[in-house]
Amino acid sequence: MTIGTILISLLAPIIAYIFYWVYENLITAQWNPLHQIGGPPVPGWFKNHLYPVLEPSISPKVYEMFVKKYGRSIRIRGVGPWDERLLTLDPISVAHVLKNSTIYEKPWQSRRLITSLIGCGMLSAEGQIHRRQRRVATPAFSIQNLRTLVPLVFRKGSELKDRWMNMIIDAPKADNDSNAPLSIDVCHWVSRATFDVIGLAGFGYEFNAIKDETNELFCAYKEMFEVSISQGKITRTMMNIYLPFVSSLFPDKSMRTVQRCQQVIHRVAGQLIQENKRKISDAEKTGSPFLGRDLLSLLMKSNVATDLPAKDRISDEDILNNINTFMFAGSDTSSLTLTWTLLLLAENPDIQMRLRSELLSIAPASAGGLESLTEEETRSLYDSIANMPLLNNVCRESLRLVPPVHSSIRVATQDDVIPTSYPVHKRNGMVHEGRRSVTVPKGSFVHVAVEGFNLDKGIWGEDAWSFK
Repeated sequence: MTIGTILISLLAPIIAYIFYWVYENLITAQWNPLHQIGGPPVPGWFKNHLYPVLEPSISPKVYEMFVKKYGRSIRIRGVGPWDERLLTLDPISVAHVLKNSTIYEKPWQSRRLITSLIGCGMLSAEGQIHRRQRRVATPAFSIQNLRTLVPLVFRKGSELKDRWMNMIIDAPKADNDSNAPLSIDVCHWVSRATFDVIGLAGFGYEFNAIKDETNELFCAYKEMFEVSISQGKITRTMMNIYLPFVSSLFPDKSMRTVQRCQQVIHRVAGQLIQENKRKISDAEKTGSPFLGRDLLSLLMKSNVATDLPAKDRISDEDILNNINTFMFAGSDTSSLTLTWTLLLLAENPDIQMRLRSELLSIAPASAGGLESLTEEETRSLYDSIANMPLLNNVCRESLRLVPPVHSSIRVATQDDVIPTSYPVHKRNGMVHEGRRSVTVPKGSFVHVAVEGFNLDKGIWGEDAWSFK
């Protein structure tokens, strides 16, 4: 066999693959239905629109400009010229995508990234796995069970208030100037309080983070969160997604931190799972009811219910993954939302004063305050708070302006036609007045711009960006 023959044998499959790739990703892209709708130009072969539509500091203005120029169904480019995506700010389209979760799943790339941190819980699971986990978890989130957590939330809120009051009282002692202002990192302290609440509500575990932030499980979760939001190298992130085995063989500092934290979480949470198993078993033997009201206890109780088929039960690993999801996703989203709400109230003192008056109108009359209330009185107070109109409006408005989820990316698992409530703009700038749908090929990404929808002046009015 000559050298030429060998070279041809080696190069032939490579050349064939290149032709196949060009045909599939460049030539056929011209017939992609998404290629025909309006969207912003791309200044370069491998340039894309991902940064402007995903960066919260600039995305609201970008969305506003896109809607004015291209309508509410917008073609954007992903990682290359073959990656045509749909960005939708159309209310009917958003409802269609989010309602049809079997057609529009979370992309495997984001699921792999989430799973590498906290395991395959309900945040990253799809299909049958997600349905099985949700079926077991649903009873734990009933209104009746959530109401039992109200005294816990009030108690931890009172602890945080006492801690802040003590800091204010002690502040002059640390400074000769008695009028020196005291700065409190609200986000830091609220995060510690939400960890306490979710630790007890999640699996009956006392972090005691308001008073002491050295608990090893608390530190493990906080380090994991810091790693997840840190601006690491994009090449390392891509490697973690597309070549996870390489990252495992050559872990960087962030991955070693995650691995160390996961060991702590699995050890401590694993002990709690086994302890709850023992308690459930003891309760069955004695015939007494199992009284655990935290999420872990309720998950495990639901998982062994006699009316749950064996095929629908979840493993201890699934339970641990969902506790991780609850802790990891719930604690910081809650603390950040509360922090933003406090900032918005500080920037709008008139609303703050009205809200304070509304809350004081139902404040306990007893000298002992919240600490002196019985559990039943605490739940009754919660019902009163839940029915306060201004408080309800403040919470909704804060979540509208600063949603916990900036946007959601889904991928179509089959060809689909998404209905629209607004006309679709063509690529040439013309408006297709009679068209009220967008055809989405299988494998296409769909961006649901939650923040963009919440700040849309066409929907909320010219003051959509204002807290009102």
